[in-house]
Amino acid sequence: MIGHFPDTAAAARFRAAYAEGMARLPEPAGTTVVPTDFGRVHVHHFGSDPRTPLVLLPGRSGSTAMWAPNLPAWAAQRTVHAIEVLGEAGLSVQEREIRDADDQAAWLAATLAGLGLERAHLVGVSFGGWLAVNLALHASPAVASLSLIDPAYVFGRFPMKIIIASLATLPAAPAFVRNRMLSWISGGVPVGDEPIARVIAAAMREFRLGVPPPTYPSDDALRGLHVPTLALIAGRSEIHHPRKAYERARSLLPDVQAELWPGATHAITGEFAAEVNNRVLVFVSAVEERNAP
Repeated sequence: MIGHFPDTAAAARFRAAYAEGMARLPEPAGTTVVPTDFGRVHVHHFGSDPRTPLVLLPGRSGSTAMWAPNLPAWAAQRTVHAIEVLGEAGLSVQEREIRDADDQAAWLAATLAGLGLERAHLVGVSFGGWLAVNLALHASPAVASLSLIDPAYVFGRFPMKIIIASLATLPAAPAFVRNRMLSWISGGVPVGDEPIARVIAAAMREFRLGVPPPTYPSDDALRGLHVPTLALIAGRSEIHHPRKAYERARSLLPDVQAELWPGATHAITGEFAAEVNNRVLVFVSAVEERNAP
């Protein structure tokens, strides 16, 4: 299936929510549309630091707007490229079916190449964390490090309650059911009070996803992932069993700094924005210092 809006009215409703969310971000320094075999990938650029940049991969249906609590701090110190995920609601346009994890890695690798990035620090939250790990597992030489913020389906499988709750993400689900589910995952914040949540809700309501189910990384695959990795696991996350996810990351990855943040929910990037922002910047700087000649 190709990700799409069912009609122009649905697209307009999403764009209105998207514009509201993006208004909380600094004005991009520029934008690039990268052609790939799977479609046109839209990338917003922020900052102008000459060091290895950050590449941001948002959570499911989050788009660039979800980085409002984090991007200003990161862009003040690094060049930041915020990718609109292909097959999801946002500004990217899917043109060919994305069938599996290989295709997911292919379009993302092509995007980094199209941006001229030989090396990049990938920062992914939720499903964006899965996208980052998936690219690294495909041995992309562009991946300088991974910062995984409560990544989905990487270190822990989905509990049954999440599988059941995912039915609320279907376009046909009543708005109050969808909003309740989003509020539950985000630690109880009402959707109507949070622009980011409104963008995500609009994406779920208005857009028909064109992405395949994620492939769960095997133990052997993670043992072979020799990429510097920061794994921040939210202790109150509903998308996996946090303690088990933390232990799996710590025990399998050869080069990992795994941390369990007890007070955080899956909305960790907003709840603990200052701490997350600083932790990522400190981590990527340490990676570069360690690898300096």
